[in-house]
Amino acid sequence: MRRAYRYRIYPTKSQTTLLEQTLEICRWIYNDTLALRKNAWEQEQRSISLYETNKILTQWKRERPELKEVYAQVLQNVQVRVDLAFKSFFRRVKAGEKPGYPRFKGKGRYDSFTYPQAEKGGFKFVGDRLNLSKIGDVKIVLHRPVEGTIKTLTIRRSATGKWYACFSVEYAPSPAPRKETAVGIDVGLESFATLSNGEKIENPRFFRTDEKALAKAQRKLSKAEKGTPERKKARKIVAHVHERIANRRLNFAHQTSRQRVNRFGTIVFEDLNIRNMQKNHSLAKSIADVAWNQFVTITTSKAEDAGSHVILVNPRNTSQMCSRCGMIVAKTLSDRVHSCPHCGLEMDRDQNAAVNILRLGLQSLG
Repeated sequence: MRRAYRYRIYPTKSQTTLLEQTLEICRWIYNDTLALRKNAWEQEQRSISLYETNKILTQWKRERPELKEVYAQVLQNVQVRVDLAFKSFFRRVKAGEKPGYPRFKGKGRYDSFTYPQAEKGGFKFVGDRLNLSKIGDVKIVLHRPVEGTIKTLTIRRSATGKWYACFSVEYAPSPAPRKETAVGIDVGLESFATLSNGEKIENPRFFRTDEKALAKAQRKLSKAEKGTPERKKARKIVAHVHERIANRRLNFAHQTSRQRVNRFGTIVFEDLNIRNMQKNHSLAKSIADVAWNQFVTITTSKAEDAGSHVILVNPRNTSQMCSRCGMIVAKTLSDRVHSCPHCGLEMDRDQNAAVNILRLGLQSLG
C-alpha cells in the first residue's frame, strides 16, 4: 500500500533560487512537450508516445545547456505528467464527460517537480537535512518518522511561497482487529454530520468564519495596480487567508475521520454527486465550505489501517423514507423533524436519514 508524508523544508536564499529555476525549466519542458504532441496531432494526425518525447528531450539538452542543471529523471517525469494529462483527456472523452484539453502552464503556474525513483538516487537524508540533487542539503523538519520504503519525492511550492517535501511511501499495513460496530453517517449543512446513533458533529464553517477577512484582502488586491510590489504583497495576503482556511478544513477532516474509524468497523456514507449539488447557487458556497468529499476520502484511506471499511450507498430517498416502516414522507429542507403519519415515528430528520444509510450499507454486505 502507498501512503504520503508531507514535511516543511526551509531552503536558503540561494537554494530557493535554484528551486525556482528548476520549476521554470520544468515548466518550459512541460509546455514544449505539450506543444509538440498538440502540433503532431493537428498537423499530421499522429500521436507521439512518451518514448518519443524522451528521445527528443535528449536533443533539447544538447541545444539548451541549462537543462543539464536539473536532475535528469526530474525532467523525464515532467513528460510523464504530459502523457498522463493526455491519457486522462482521452479517458474523459470516451466516458462522455467534459474532456478539458491539457493546458499550457503560465509563468508562476508550475509549482512542483518529482524525483520518481528513490533507489536510483536524486535525494537522500543527510542528518537533519534532505540532500536534493543539483540543489544541495536543505533543512527539513521531520515532525514524525517516515514509516515504510520511500518510492518518490515531490518538492512543492505553495501559493504563499512555502516549500514542502512530499514522500510517497510503500508500506505493509499491520492487521488491526476488526470492530463489529457499524454506523451510518448523513452529512449536512446545519450539522457537519449526523450519526445513526444520534450523535452530531458540529459544522465548523471555516470559510464563513474568515469570509470578511478574505473579502477585505481581495478588495485591497483589486485596488492595487498591476505589476507593483503592493499588488504582489496583496496577492500573498489573499493566498495566506485561503491557505489558512484549507489547512483548518484538512485538519478537521483528519481528526474527525480518525475518531470515526477508531470506533466503528463499518462506516456507511451516501455516494453524493457534489458537482451537481453545487449547481444550487444559494447553497454552493456552504457545500464547498463543508468539503464532504474530502472527509469521505480521508475516512476511506484511514479505514483499512484501523481495521474498518467504508461503504457508499445510493442517496435516493434516504431523507424522505421512514427508517421504521419504509414509507415515503415528503419533506422540504426547512423541515428538521421526521414525523411519519403511517407508524408515528418522530425523530431528527438527519438521524432518520443516517439510519436509512446504515440499513442500505448493511444490505449491500448481504
